Amino acid sequence: MSWLQLHLTTVREEVEALQDALLDTGALSVTLQDNGDDPVLEPGVGETPLWNQVQVTGLFAADIDTSNTLSRLANLYPGALPPCAWQPLDEQVWERAWMADYVPLQCGRRLWVCPSWCTPPDSAAANLILDPGLAFGSGTHPTTFLCLQWLDSQPLLGKSVIDYGCGSGILGIAALLLGADRVLAVDNDPQALLATRDNAERNGIAQHRISCCLPQHMPEVSAHIVLANILAAPLIELSPTLTRCTATTGNICLSGIFGTQFSDVISAYSNNFDFDEPVFDDQWVRLTGIKR
Repeated sequence: MSWLQLHLTTVREEVEALQDALLDTGALSVTLQDNGDDPVLEPGVGETPLWNQVQVTGLFAADIDTSNTLSRLANLYPGALPPCAWQPLDEQVWERAWMADYVPLQCGRRLWVCPSWCTPPDSAAANLILDPGLAFGSGTHPTTFLCLQWLDSQPLLGKSVIDYGCGSGILGIAALLLGADRVLAVDNDPQALLATRDNAERNGIAQHRISCCLPQHMPEVSAHIVLANILAAPLIELSPTLTRCTATTGNICLSGIFGTQFSDVISAYSNNFDFDEPVFDDQWVRLTGIKR
């Protein structure tokens, strides 16, 4: 079966009314995406933010009367309809199309991140088996990739690691596969902790080598390496905690920082850390340093 998509461009304040009108007109689903290159970087807890310019797309069966559908939509929408266009959408096997977007990813010299349906290109490498899921972190985003590249370059044998804001557990598990002794994974989302445990088991990590907890249950420990791939504002807010978690002469790796924000993050940690030169990927920055 084929489908028709109706694309409409509007502003944030009109999205809800347009979405309701599309569904009342018979749209099978409605999706939203940025239409103005306006990234939403740091939503507050419980917020579902939108961009200033939004493309709203309604999905319809291909055999509908498009003229009649637009007339009904115009009657249901309070105001003049924004610019719109129809686009055919051919049926495909969506699961396989999604899988085709994920291929093995080399992160440095020793480390690969491989979906479970792919054969690792180098059987002798540190191969982290990971499928995209509900928790953040599959290795493809620049913030995660920057951290993985840094981990690959570090002498991790026997080191202890804290992965704060662990998401899928990708960074902590990568550290263990590269020789780290143990990892404490921390996240405020229970789904992330569940994903981390499942992914660690999938990668053959013994249970005693990785512990998972919510921030409020975090033990008073320090580690040789502290990883935090979050966002600039929480990194600044968490600077006392992450500083305390890092052992003297230990390393810290901070990511999730937009390009214009890295100096503020450095300032929050500069009393205790000597930082390397920032490393950029697209508009994102990775900061690494050593605790004095």
